[in-house]
Amino acid sequence: MILHKLRIVYMGTPDFAVLPLKKMVEAGFEIVGVVTNPDKPAGRGQKLQESAVKQYAREAGLKILQPEKFRDEAFLAELKALNADLQVVVAFKMLPEVVWNMPRLGTVNLHASLLPDYRGAAPINWAVINGEKYSGVTTFLLKHEIDTGNIIFQQKVDISDTMTAGELHDMLMETGAELLLKTVEAMEKNDFPALDQKDLLKGRTPQAAPKIFKDDMRIKWDEEIDRIYNLIRGLSPYPAAWTELENERSGEKYVLKVFTTEKIYREHANTPGSFETDGKNFVDVFVKHGIIRLKEIQLSGKKRMTIEEFLRGFKLHEYRFL
Repeated sequence: MILHKLRIVYMGTPDFAVLPLKKMVEAGFEIVGVVTNPDKPAGRGQKLQESAVKQYAREAGLKILQPEKFRDEAFLAELKALNADLQVVVAFKMLPEVVWNMPRLGTVNLHASLLPDYRGAAPINWAVINGEKYSGVTTFLLKHEIDTGNIIFQQKVDISDTMTAGELHDMLMETGAELLLKTVEAMEKNDFPALDQKDLLKGRTPQAAPKIFKDDMRIKWDEEIDRIYNLIRGLSPYPAAWTELENERSGEKYVLKVFTTEKIYREHANTPGSFETDGKNFVDVFVKHGIIRLKEIQLSGKKRMTIEEFLRGFKLHEYRFL
C-alpha cells in the first residue's frame, strides 16, 4: 500500500458519502477526523439514528465530530487541532469560510453533476426530471458562492430513458468515489487543474438544481407525456412523485405515490387524468400524446406495491385522479 502523507478531514452524512470515504480509507489515506450530522430521532419510536457516514466511521475506528453549529468555538478549536492538510466534503451542509478555508490545501467537494450545470441541493433528481441524456460528477475547490469553485476533475455518465434517480444516484456514487480518490492523489502531488467555471459557461445561464418541495413532486396529468414520465422516474424512489385519488361519491381523498411507470405513445381523445383499468392487471392514465401505465405505487398508510397488488384491495373504479 502507498504511504500517503496528507492529513484529511472528511465531511459527509448520507449513503452517497460512505463509499468515497471507504475508498479513501482502503487506499491508505490518513483520515484524522470525520464530521457528520448530529444523531436525530427517527421512526415510530423516535430512537436516535446515526448518519450512514457515522456508522461507517465508527466501524472503521475513525474520530467523529458532530457539531450543532459550525461556528461553535469548541468545534472550531477541535477541528483546528486535527491539523488537516485537506478537507473533503461529500453531500454535506454549507460551510462557513472559517471552516472551509482552514486547511493549507483548502476544501474539495464532490458534486453529483457536471458543473457548472445543476448547482444546488438536488442535482440527481433534476437531471432526470429534465430528461437529460447524461450527467456526471465533479470535484472542485470550495469558495464563497455555492458550487462555483474551480473545477479539478469531471467524469461523465450516460442516463438511459428508463433510469430512475435512485439508479443514477448509485452510478454516480461509484463514479464519484473513484474520481474523488483520483482528485486527492493529484492534490497530494500538488499537480492538478483548477478550471474557472466561468470559462465553461461562456456567458450562458447554467441549469439549476434547487431543493425540491412538495408541490414540485405533484403529478400534473394535463402535462405532456414525457414531462410526467420523467418527473416520476426523477423522484423515484425518493422523495417520490404523488397524485391524489378522490372518491367520486363521498369525496374521500387518498395520496398515491408513484414510483414506476411505462409510457405509451398513442393519440387519443380522452381527458387528461382520466384512466382505464381492467380492475386486475393494469391502470392506464391518459395524458397529452399518450398513456402513463402505472407499475409500482404506494397508497398513503400502506407499503409500496405492484399495481396488481393494489387493484386486489382497492376499488379504483369509484375514484378519479386529481
